[in-house]
Amino acid sequence: MPFVQSTLPQIVLLGRPNVGKSTLFNRLIRSNRAITHDLPGITRDRLEGVVKRNKRPVFTLVDTGGITLDAAGSVSQGSIGFEQAIFEQAKMALQKAAAIALVVDAQDGLMPADEALSLMGRRLSKPMLCIVNKVDGAEQSGRLCAEFHALGLPLLAVSAAHGLNIPTLVDQLTKLVGDVGVSEQASQPLRLAMLGRPNAGKSSLVNALVKSERMIISEEAGTTRDSVDVFVQLDGRDYVFVDTAGVRRKTKITDTVERYSVNSALKSSSKADITLLVVDASEGLGAQDKRLIDLLATRKTPFMLLVNKVDLLHEKALQALKQELKTSLSFCEHVPRLYVSAQKGLGLGQILKLAWELKRECSVRVPTGKLNRAMETVLQSHQPPLVKNARPKFFYMTQAESEPPTFVFFVSDPTRILPSYLRYLERSLRKLFNIKYAPVRMHLRASHNTTKPAEA
Repeated sequence: MPFVQSTLPQIVLLGRPNVGKSTLFNRLIRSNRAITHDLPGITRDRLEGVVKRNKRPVFTLVDTGGITLDAAGSVSQGSIGFEQAIFEQAKMALQKAAAIALVVDAQDGLMPADEALSLMGRRLSKPMLCIVNKVDGAEQSGRLCAEFHALGLPLLAVSAAHGLNIPTLVDQLTKLVGDVGVSEQASQPLRLAMLGRPNAGKSSLVNALVKSERMIISEEAGTTRDSVDVFVQLDGRDYVFVDTAGVRRKTKITDTVERYSVNSALKSSSKADITLLVVDASEGLGAQDKRLIDLLATRKTPFMLLVNKVDLLHEKALQALKQELKTSLSFCEHVPRLYVSAQKGLGLGQILKLAWELKRECSVRVPTGKLNRAMETVLQSHQPPLVKNARPKFFYMTQAESEPPTFVFFVSDPTRILPSYLRYLERSLRKLFNIKYAPVRMHLRASHNTTKPAEA
């Protein structure tokens, strides 16, 4: 069965910049997914989230960037620099939409751009609702909504900031598309988060993998701001690609929008099944790349390294880069590396196959009896070295959890176990239980109880 989001009708939020679409989006999906700010043009790529009614998913809500149309229906260019790209993203969303929610600003009143957007929506012959936002009290709704009747659309006054009429809005939007809500028992997609420095090619890779111009592409660093979920079904399998903002060093971040974007990117990585860390081959492995690798390795995040733009390197330079990566990743040798090009389509076919293998390894579960029998040979083949004239004793071990696999060793004195011996045990565990790419957690616990747990 396809996952929930792919089975739900879509409703698109349409409107001028700064009418409160992103605040409304966050309110309706009950999550702070979209960046909200007083500056216009914060939202660029379209965002998607599920709206629930009585705890049941009922439709997918799509947040689009602010659009300003002139009387002729053409995009008015402003200071954002992405107006046409934002408009194209909105048009793609509208083509797939089951219904349209036009958001207007009660404080600004009816604007020519609102009328142009209303006309654009009506031409698609899809159900529409006009949401008059920023009505801070029910007693104001009649006065503030009056002029918007000229649009010829059903109206509802709301306040996204204060929650006025939000339950009524969910009811009305549900009626627009019909109540076709589905159970949350649907299968879950593989969630893949793109992470990396600005301009490493994360959005280009998403577009190449989903075979669609889903993300806005620009040579300007920082084009992607929100963490954008892209839902797609490929070869019968469901995926969510999470495109994130480029992560720069904290000392180089000067504005609140970028700080929020970076925090969102790191949070998205922690919630994903697999993180795809993208490195720009033409720039080599930078200091920030190394920091991100260290962060993911320390957190035991399942990730792979995608070295993008390899088509820009000559063979000699590529071999030098591979050697540099081998040296830099010596502390986390298990991390797989793929050399790809979003522009040329090189190596892309291996990404999803490897992601599923990583996911499988993260779910490995070893029964306690089997684990102890296998590791007994390992411990006898290479006993722990003497430390302070005493050899530590291993009593037994167990797997505490999976995702990632986490093993606990009960020993006489954890302080006598050298890091080099722990690395030996990890290599042995990986070989015995076919854990090639996934991170492995290992904990030492002091115990003088030599009784092993029951065989399992």
